[in-house]
Amino acid sequence: MTWLAWRQLRVPALSVFAGLLAIAVVLAITGPDLVGRTDFSDEEALNVGTVLVLYLLPAMIGVFWGVPMITRELESGTHNLVWNQTVTRKRWLTTKLGFGLLAAIVAAAVLSVAVSWWASPIDALAAKQTDRGMLSRMAPVIFGARGIVPIGYAAFALALGVAVGMLLKRTVAAMAVTLVTLAAVLLLVPNFVRPYLLPPQVQTVAIVGEDVTNITANDKQGITEVGMRQPAGAWVLANETVDPAGNVADPLPSFVQGCSPRPGAGPPPHGALEDCVAQLGTHGYQQRLTYQPASRFWPLQWLELALYLAMTALLTWFCFRRLRHLS
Repeated sequence: MTWLAWRQLRVPALSVFAGLLAIAVVLAITGPDLVGRTDFSDEEALNVGTVLVLYLLPAMIGVFWGVPMITRELESGTHNLVWNQTVTRKRWLTTKLGFGLLAAIVAAAVLSVAVSWWASPIDALAAKQTDRGMLSRMAPVIFGARGIVPIGYAAFALALGVAVGMLLKRTVAAMAVTLVTLAAVLLLVPNFVRPYLLPPQVQTVAIVGEDVTNITANDKQGITEVGMRQPAGAWVLANETVDPAGNVADPLPSFVQGCSPRPGAGPPPHGALEDCVAQLGTHGYQQRLTYQPASRFWPLQWLELALYLAMTALLTWFCFRRLRHLS
């Protein structure tokens, strides 16, 4: 049964591992040149590409490994031939799922280790200079492409593909549903689950001109938002101006609306707008930052990995329950 599972999975698996080998070679060649640098603009395409590949890998595993693993046999009827031999249903599914999960975990681990190693100089600089617009590894899109969470994504994607395939019994339909469901989960978890896996820290800071990093304004409302310098490497969930009573100031008070440059007046002198907005501080206003600090990168990685492995276990349980109803 193990030999049969390998034979059925070998073509898509070898294709993926060949692609991973090519990526690893490119990263191994270019990686040493990043050490000690402070400008990575020429590596932006490769940096974005590695992040994209780490998100595409679970999708490929779920759609092209997980779904055909079961639906191909259900559509052709070959599963009945296997079950009528000495192989039981549970052994049939256990072997397929076990072999697929092992291959998925190894593939995700290899790619994540290679990318995390290659991007470590970029991540180290971003953790110190977040005010320059660099995304730290705590940023949602980067977080999912570093560390150990890609292993959870890959395992979940494979189990999802198998579960959907057993439920729909149609390859093309199961592929589409798996892809949409996986994309939804990968969007929902960073926005609605990950921020609260650990209680976020809250810090109130004084509004000082030199620490103002961004000011948002429009023609109708004037200045609508003020952003302050963030803790280095942190994932900031909220950057809000609060009044002396601790309530969010929305809209901002009228005495700062005159800070906005008038149409046709040209840009204000450097620092003048920030110093004008700093009047908020003299009136008792402060800035409240809600964030996950950089030090929580690994605790959040482990917690999210546990979450995805738990969902994988739940899908695996569903697959074995569903197995009883297959004919």
